Amino acid sequence: MGEIVGAGLLAHVPTIVLPEKTRRELNEGKEVTLVTGLRQLRRDVFERDDYDTVVVLDSHWATTVEFVVTAQRRRAGLFTSEELPRGMCRMPYDYPGDPELARNIASFADTHGTWITPIDDTYLPVYYATINLWKYLGEGLPDKRWVSIGVCQTGDMEDHLRLGRALADGIAATPGRRVLLIASGALSHTFWPLRELRDHEASDPAHIFTPGARAADLERIDWFRQGRHDKVLDTMDTFWKYRPEAKFFHYLMMAGALGEQQCT
Repeated sequence: MGEIVGAGLLAHVPTIVLPEKTRRELNEGKEVTLVTGLRQLRRDVFERDDYDTVVVLDSHWATTVEFVVTAQRRRAGLFTSEELPRGMCRMPYDYPGDPELARNIASFADTHGTWITPIDDTYLPVYYATINLWKYLGEGLPDKRWVSIGVCQTGDMEDHLRLGRALADGIAATPGRRVLLIASGALSHTFWPLRELRDHEASDPAHIFTPGARAADLERIDWFRQGRHDKVLDTMDTFWKYRPEAKFFHYLMMAGALGEQQCT
């Protein structure tokens, strides 16, 4: 029987894959704390040998008529972002997938009243919500499998919780599998207008778009620290007013896999 051995909500902001000199220029001379945090997370968690597969719940990958889970035996190539090709350009990636797990996750779609398709097409695109985190947490660890699942743009909160339930069952149905979950995406996520944006590229929370959005983000971070995922779930209607990335569907899929209201 497989099991989830760890889970977390992680940002994938493009700044982290820029050269250090550029990062510091954009961040008032300081290193971006997400960079130092990801390096510590790699040392503390991802370099250990007590897991074998990482599942990324990818907020940048939006499907329409079903959920899709990557099912390739291996994914390798060069990644250039269509959104930010100047900064994320020809980034090499190479990691094994987990087709057995992908198929097992999809097999629980009917059980949970949803639609999930495993896709093993070599030409299926990758997105930087996966690649940026792999560069920090997976590169150089060639035996660790990485799988991505996209959000579904026609789905709602319940649909993404259902995906999470199917994900948990699929993991449990995969003998011996030990899985880390990454909900890859932001909390509130409103961009500054183009003519103002360059005044707000530093990572200080003061640059969050509105004081209300900043307060909502900090409130949820505090709930995470307390293990009060029930409060996060119960207040989604309020949080949606602050336009979380991908409607916070990346987090909702993770919460669905971890027991929802019972997750602590």
